[in-house]
Amino acid sequence: MSIQLPKSPVASPSNIAKKPPQLYRHFVQWLPPLSLLAPSGIWLLLLLLLPTLIILQLSLVKDIRPGDLVNPNGLDNYLRILEPLYLRVIFNSLFLAINTTIICLIVGFPVAYWIAQMSPKRWRTLLLLGFVLPLWTSSLLRSYAWITILRPTGLLNSLLTSIGLPALELLNRTPAVLIGMSYSLLPYMVLVLYASLEKLDRRLLEAAADLGANPVQTFLKVTVPQVFPGIAAGSLLVFITALGDFIDPELLGGASSMTAARLVYNQFLGATQNWGFGSALSMTLILVVSIALAVAYRSRSVPKA
Repeated sequence: MSIQLPKSPVASPSNIAKKPPQLYRHFVQWLPPLSLLAPSGIWLLLLLLLPTLIILQLSLVKDIRPGDLVNPNGLDNYLRILEPLYLRVIFNSLFLAINTTIICLIVGFPVAYWIAQMSPKRWRTLLLLGFVLPLWTSSLLRSYAWITILRPTGLLNSLLTSIGLPALELLNRTPAVLIGMSYSLLPYMVLVLYASLEKLDRRLLEAAADLGANPVQTFLKVTVPQVFPGIAAGSLLVFITALGDFIDPELLGGASSMTAARLVYNQFLGATQNWGFGSALSMTLILVVSIALAVAYRSRSVPKA
């Protein structure tokens, strides 16, 4: 008795046509998400990636001006940044950005906590709207309003002299810049912190109190670890925005508060017209922001108590 093995199906042209190649199946699978990402991807490519590459190319050209040929030839512009004068400008920008972030965090945290945990729920939306309202006006108008308040004959000094206190010299100084920047960026900090504090688990606060923790210990070991992602996100948002702020240092700080953003403006649109050095400064700011983002990404997890 002979044993007949089952015959393997013959690959006919019709069967081959019914089975699309694996590459084609992968293409069909990724086509819907790619079509959704295409508009934003093209937008980022044209308005972010390509301009950044152009700035990088210009930063490698020494003393280039409008109309000159672009011929990258070295790192002279980056070495120029290491001069004491320009290092002082960069450190001043970092000083203003860091202090603005600290001020916004110290002032914004209690406000966000009160709105998220202590205020009536029916008023929370209205209270948040009150913090967002200043963002609906032009930052230029807000800066001019602070000039009116802080100038020697302004509202603040008039109030101080009327009650017998000495007038303050704030305008065209670092304190005026910090006041203007903190006022402009405080709503961002409050909104980000509110989103985290709204999810705060109050049962852990009650458990900490039952176990004998005082309010300071409860805040440091229970509240802060829960809302640390919001603190990091809000601080990073304020720091990056403050680092690139141009209007407040220009109008409220005067010549005594030169920042990297103002220096970049002078290199492109000022009297010096040195696009190469301005591009190198821009790339340096991008590097600083990238480092801040990397640090925030590495510390995105909630710290252990």
